[in-house]
Amino acid sequence: MKTGNISAKGDLAASAWGLLVGLVYPPPFLAIAREFDLRPSTFAALRALEQPRTMGELAAVLHCDNSNVTGIVDSLEDKVLAIRKPSEDDRRIKVVELSGQGEALRRRLKREVAKPPAWVKNLSEADQEALREILARAVDAQQSPDG
Repeated sequence: MKTGNISAKGDLAASAWGLLVGLVYPPPFLAIAREFDLRPSTFAALRALEQPRTMGELAAVLHCDNSNVTGIVDSLEDKVLAIRKPSEDDRRIKVVELSGQGEALRRRLKREVAKPPAWVKNLSEADQEALREILARAVDAQQSPDG
């Protein structure tokens, strides 16, 4: 299989990935991150806090060590975006929940992330459908045990 400079399936995948990365990175919500002086890990925490979570649960959702979560939550608290309080079930365990300001920012981020970028909107309807179908298959492949 040879098309132009692409001679193997791996090269084709690398070429497709290079094109995709150029379209989706940096993500548009990074402008909001700069506006609030937040790190990407803080955004992940905001997303994960759609409901109150213990520090341990938050660490598991973020795939990081508990000590890293402490710094993330400290940052959220410093910016008045979250509140850390003792669990009602076990006062030794801390629960993190978003403040009103944190919830408002979370909703804003969710709206911004949901907006398709201009390059998607400018594709023809047929191309948008083809892209959606390809990406749906990629998501399915990622979620399969072999992916």
